Formats: sequence, C-alpha cells, structure tokens
Amino acid sequence: MPVAMTVDIVGSRRLPDRDAAQRALDDAVARVERDLPVAERPLRPTVGDELQGVFTSLDGALATTLLVQLALPDIVQCRFGLGVGATGLVASASGDIPDGPAWWAARAAIDHVHALEQRTVPSARTWVVAHDEEPDAAHEAARRADLYLLARDQLVGGMSERARRLTYGRCFGVTQRELAAQEGITQSAVSQLLAASGAAAVVEGFGLLEP
Repeated sequence: MPVAMTVDIVGSRRLPDRDAAQRALDDAVARVERDLPVAERPLRPTVGDELQGVFTSLDGALATTLLVQLALPDIVQCRFGLGVGATGLVASASGDIPDGPAWWAARAAIDHVHALEQRTVPSARTWVVAHDEEPDAAHEAARRADLYLLARDQLVGGMSERARRLTYGRCFGVTQRELAAQEGITQSAVSQLLAASGAAAVVEGFGLLEP
C-alpha cells in the first residue's frame, strides 16, 4: 500500500529566518532517515516550503511524521499530508515526474489538516486520505490513523522542545539516565518532564507501529 507524503512548513512566509528554518528541517529529516530508514523515496525539498517522499507502508509514514515533529526545534513546525494510493512517474524531458492517485490524496490531506488547524483543531499537523479508488480496507486504515493522529498531534503540540527531544530518545529505548546526561539535568527531572508531557502515550503508540 504505497503512501505518498507531502510536507510543508507552517507559516513559512512569516518566519524571521527562513534559511535557518530550512536547515533545521533538513537536519531533522536526515536524523530520522538515519534512525528509521523506511522511506521508499526519502523526503526531499521540491519547491518553496514543501518536501515530498514515498513510503511502502502507512505505519512507516506515521512513524516518520512523529519523529520529524519530535526532532524539530521550536523555530519550525510542519504539516504532513499522507496519501494512500498508486504512485507513478510521468516522463519529461527534464526527468520523470512523480504523479498518480497517492499524490492527489496527499494534497487533499494536507489541505484538510490546514483547514483543521485554521478552524477547530489548532494542534492538527497530520492527516491521511485514501484515494477514492482504493479498497474499503485502505479507507478504514486511513480513518483509524486519523483518529490516532488527532490525539497524538495534540500531545506533541503541547510539548516543550526539551520534552520532544526526550520523547524522541525514549522512542528508541534511550534510558532516562542517558537522557539526563545528554541534557545536563537529573534523572528525576527527566522523569517528571516525560510524565507531565504525556510522552509515555506517544512512545507507546510509536511502539505499536510496524514500519
């Protein structure tokens, strides 16, 4: 079940340092790709503030969106549109162009999450849409993923930058003692921050994914 992903930067035109934001995003994506190399076509900038990539499974795409959010510093936030469907290439004199139903669904997904963010759910950052021609199972998987994402993004959106760093580490089994040493704080402080931020639920959800 191929999943196309489109990513854009929240409020990119209002950022005081667009170059710094792009560097931070590039660094976050590179880190996630090292730690969880599940992309069929890795996320890469396309034009303006967008990145695109392709994943072989929905779980892999969901795990990637979580880790990128956790890896990003406060200066930049992203939206993620995930489209379930067929992907293909259109021949062009300048090289093959990615196209197909999954990309159309990814665009619809990112438009939807932007609308949610602007209206009823300011914390929304990620959405999944299955193309109309996909089987019922794909639409049900997308619906269940969106239920998960609404809660997950709410938790991640409320975290401080340090809490996100700690949560990222816990997703990969880094101990609280090790995290405390990295942050220069006590293990007790790490434990309290993880508990207060709801990190345990985010880490447990990550562990249930099968990228």
